[in-house]
Amino acid sequence: MEKTSRTFMTSVSPTTLRSAPRILEILDRNVEARGGFVVDLGCGSGLWAHELTKARYRVLGIDISEEMVAIAQRRVPNAEFRVGSLFEAEIPPCDAVMSVGEVLNYLFDPGNDRQTLVRLFRRVYDALTPSGVFVFDVAEPGQVTRGATTRGFSEGEDWVVLVEKEEDRRRGTLTRRIASFRKVGDLYRRADETHRLRLYTSADIAGQLRRVGFRVRTMRSYGRYHLPRAHAAFVARKPA
Repeated sequence: MEKTSRTFMTSVSPTTLRSAPRILEILDRNVEARGGFVVDLGCGSGLWAHELTKARYRVLGIDISEEMVAIAQRRVPNAEFRVGSLFEAEIPPCDAVMSVGEVLNYLFDPGNDRQTLVRLFRRVYDALTPSGVFVFDVAEPGQVTRGATTRGFSEGEDWVVLVEKEEDRRRGTLTRRIASFRKVGDLYRRADETHRLRLYTSADIAGQLRRVGFRVRTMRSYGRYHLPRAHAAFVARKPA
């Protein structure tokens, strides 16, 4: 069995893309016409950029991982991608900003803290055109029963993924350890990932957005795609 170790993965999984129809509806209502400009923060391997360009939006994807950006550029050659921290990268004037899949929770970026997040909200607000929209979701406290460590797995014909989650309520963080096994020829290739997330309450996030100037709607689903336990999505609109 071959073994590799990684500290990151694409921020948007194929499962998360089940939310695509609803998010595209939100964009259609808030962007004057298809062809508008969308900035995808934490774009990962370009799965969302691919959906957006299919819907005829112009896309800029930003991600801290050079590997993910290289994959995204190959997947979506007609979009633009940049390597950089979403907490520091310039956000150009745009019609919409999105960050789907717990992106704002991840602690891959050492600069990610509560104050940095508030500054990001201000930068997004300033970059958006009037009536522009910011769509994103976050993980909240309560991912794991207090004092417990949860373990689970999912499997397919030639793959298995094992997940262990542990929450530190005092620090407001979640550690997620993932071991994935995929069959390659007669062997299985193993990849290990460790995700650390800072958890935020939906009330705190909504309050910070309103203080910046957004009009905010909090959701527990993107249409028919229901978010996992202790997750919230936000549609934050800049007034006209």
